[in-house]
Amino acid sequence: MTLLSVVLPVYKVQGYLRQCLDSVLEQTFTDFEIVAVDDCSPDNSGAILAEYAERDPRVRVVSLTENVGPGRSRNAGLDHAMGEYVWFVDGDDWLAQGALTAVADRLTETAADVLVVGFDKVHWDGRVEAPGVGRVLAKAPETFTAQEWPRVLNLLHVAWNKVVRRELLLKLDLRFAEGWYEDLSFTVPLLAAASRISALSRTCVHYRQRRTGAITRTLDDRHFEIFHHWAQTMALVDRYAERAEVLRPVLFQRMMWHYFVVLGNAQRVRKASRKRFFDRITEDFHRYRPAAGYRRPPGTTGLRHRFAASGSYFLFEAMQRAIAVVRALGRARRVPAVRARRVARRVRQAAYRAYYLLQLRLPVDRNLALYAAYWYRGVSCNPAAIADKAAELAPGVRAVWVVNRGRVKSVPPGTEYVVTGTPAYFRALARARWLVNNVNWPNWVRKRAGTTHLMTHHGTPLKKMGMDQADHPAAAKDQDFHAQMRRADRWDFSVTANAHTTIAWERAYPCRYETLEVGYPRNDRLARATAQETADVRRKLGIAPHERVVLYTPTHREWLPPGRQVLDVEAFADTLGPETVLLVRAHYFLVSADHEAPARRGRIVDVSAYPVVEDLYLAADVMMTDYSSAMFDFAVLDRPLVIFAPDWAAYREVRGVYFDLMELPPGEVATTFGELVEIFRGRAYESAAAAEKRARFRERFCYLDDGGAAERVVRRVLLGEGPHR
Repeated sequence: MTLLSVVLPVYKVQGYLRQCLDSVLEQTFTDFEIVAVDDCSPDNSGAILAEYAERDPRVRVVSLTENVGPGRSRNAGLDHAMGEYVWFVDGDDWLAQGALTAVADRLTETAADVLVVGFDKVHWDGRVEAPGVGRVLAKAPETFTAQEWPRVLNLLHVAWNKVVRRELLLKLDLRFAEGWYEDLSFTVPLLAAASRISALSRTCVHYRQRRTGAITRTLDDRHFEIFHHWAQTMALVDRYAERAEVLRPVLFQRMMWHYFVVLGNAQRVRKASRKRFFDRITEDFHRYRPAAGYRRPPGTTGLRHRFAASGSYFLFEAMQRAIAVVRALGRARRVPAVRARRVARRVRQAAYRAYYLLQLRLPVDRNLALYAAYWYRGVSCNPAAIADKAAELAPGVRAVWVVNRGRVKSVPPGTEYVVTGTPAYFRALARARWLVNNVNWPNWVRKRAGTTHLMTHHGTPLKKMGMDQADHPAAAKDQDFHAQMRRADRWDFSVTANAHTTIAWERAYPCRYETLEVGYPRNDRLARATAQETADVRRKLGIAPHERVVLYTPTHREWLPPGRQVLDVEAFADTLGPETVLLVRAHYFLVSADHEAPARRGRIVDVSAYPVVEDLYLAADVMMTDYSSAMFDFAVLDRPLVIFAPDWAAYREVRGVYFDLMELPPGEVATTFGELVEIFRGRAYESAAAAEKRARFRERFCYLDDGGAAERVVRRVLLGEGPHR
């Protein structure tokens, strides 16, 4: 018999599921199975499970035909589990290295019915909190029962840090109930019934504190379901425990603590429902207070018990306000100097933002769409493609672009624009009905009621972005993740090019927006490109019909000194032969406003300042890049790609990546200068093997690029049509 069944309920966790599965499958201990239950998840979670099940026989997938919730999906997994023990792991958490070995060793040593393991809390902003559970577990006897050590009932009433003998669950016929707080009426009765409990104080589970999606951050009357689950818990403990009277005082105090935690969280119980919730607490206080009495806790917790006993909601609220005032005064005394400097800077900026604030009081211009790209560098990328399609499908919408003063010359003739820092700029920002950008607007921009913010992004991610950079601080230019998330909170829509990007953004930007998984609008032109258009572009760039064109698009490396490159471009160009033109496009971070227009030096043409990158894609016969997102766009053309990755190991560790490019490249890969020269000298990039790699790459990343992405975005966002499927 398999020792351990890891039961994994899966619902809307596409951004975290791979990390969870990898954390189990990469353990050195192997005597386990994963029973993953797809709870009719509407995202890409099911496809991820299918991918893992296909390549690893230890993963079995149970697919439900309707969404039944976490409790019943765990029950379905339990029905299919075959291990001696069952571990219910949540799909957005992950296991620590060595956790399975430590768990297996402890189970073998103790033959426990239930093993309670330690965990840490990993917050969305990168903070890691080590709760006192581990310290308490370290003091536990080797084996015990809840009657012998009732403190175990106070540790945490969740299922995911309990490893349970499956035979015990079958004997008790103990199942998860439906609704919120379903762990409660499962774990507490389980501990009360177990004849042998053991503890493992080491951290085995990394418990993810999600920024959105958790019920602890959901304002809803479903929090009243906690009363039902505690009632069920009390009844089951009476049924299963040999000496329930020993556990009653501990359970009562835990129940009251739990109730007041929920009521005290402004993100859970609605203001209009608070008194009703308090009245339910009073009812349960009198219903479940132990007949033999109990030791009332000290301090404010004891006062809450008194108020619950008296039913005085007024006094309870008065105490809550007093506590809030005291805490606020304490925080005021600890205001750091950095906050004072921030306030001073805001005062200096107030003069030219006063006009913006004034404009916010005026009506929204219902026909104005404000566009921007790459920190106001010009008219380009996804916003430009959307603006063009909007002019066709929504001619009543007035398009205005934001550009920096140094980029005004790059604005196409006939395009209406405002210059940053001018009154027209602040007026447009304050009053536009739609704000469309491929990066975030400044921190101080306010999201007005009745306006729509569309984030188009500007690439399919290979490198880690957003919150995922918290694990790679050396490469994160902006480490104020709270500010990043506040900016992302303004998004109403987020455009993605494929399922891979959707999943990445869910982890990187855990905010409440509607994902438009429709393809990238800027790639519509590539999907529809003709041979004549390619010839016209090459003629425009001064490239002869017989010349081979290689486009080199290196990415930015935050850790390299300015000007330091990984490829000697001149030396490489010398190896390409006289009939080849090498177009070199530096990353936009390295291109200044006064960068010169394309200039040819022998076989090399610097196209870093060329305004329309799609022209360069069309002109190229083959692209050479390292880790730039340009590879995903160029792949739409189904032309050869070469990856030059001399520092892949360093880039992967320092910058962080979402997938192994060496395992799924878009074409031939070179890790040394010599290999790169040989690939071009022998034209290996045109081989059947290279084409097969490119086909696999396109199947995963380019399947939505059919030329209609911009139209799908315009119809959903500007015309208000229903979501595109």
